[in-house]
Amino acid sequence: MSSLNASDLSILLVEPSSMQLKLIMRHLQEEGIEKIDGVASGEDALQHISQYPPDLVISAMYLPDMTANQLISKINADSEQLIPFMLISSETAAQALEPVRQAGVMAILPKPFTHEDLQRAIRATLDVIDPEEIQLQNYDVSELNILLVDDSLTSRNHIARVLNSMGIEHIDQAENGRDAIELLARHQYDLIVTDLNMPEMDGEQLVHYIRDEIGDVVVPILMATTENNQTTLGNVRQAGVSAILDKPFEPQVIREMLYRILDE
Repeated sequence: MSSLNASDLSILLVEPSSMQLKLIMRHLQEEGIEKIDGVASGEDALQHISQYPPDLVISAMYLPDMTANQLISKINADSEQLIPFMLISSETAAQALEPVRQAGVMAILPKPFTHEDLQRAIRATLDVIDPEEIQLQNYDVSELNILLVDDSLTSRNHIARVLNSMGIEHIDQAENGRDAIELLARHQYDLIVTDLNMPEMDGEQLVHYIRDEIGDVVVPILMATTENNQTTLGNVRQAGVSAILDKPFEPQVIREMLYRILDE
């Protein structure tokens, strides 16, 4: 459990509507958060971050000068450290939300959102900033070798950061299944974390290769994906994944999955 409290967080709120800005600020203050700065545009947010990096950025989807996805990309390109990001939006279109999910946001909250939604997202942020190292019975966490496969660099960086925060140090990265196969030919891994939808070779094909071609039915494979088609997910389960993790995910969720699949 994090030793930090919500009151310790410094938050940058990016919201073009002054009414919505005040409303969200009030919700945050009700959670005990007082260090909140508000800006109305993406460029104002980037300028603020360059001078006063916050612990968390909370943004609307559509800003006057860019989208939330563009803001995330610019923040990650300009900042030395990845800054946790939360989206609050009434947008429901899967095509619009997909890039944001892939970027590794802490949470996507609807408008209006509940206090439970906000509290869960704040806890996830605290867990990333002040994490608890995972303790496994069957493994020395610092010696685990992980293969992370995802075509999104931002997503890989986010997942790697979460794994690093748990004490996992040895992480190889691949952009797709074919690159992963090359690494699998040279290295042994204790866990494989893969995306589903990737070019060249997708996650399901990679799982089939590991289980059927290599014949490795032991190594745990964790699928992190935004996919919600139940037929597709059913095929993935049949291919032999150990667990499926929805994007965006909370650090506590992946911690619990690692306990289950590595210490079972």
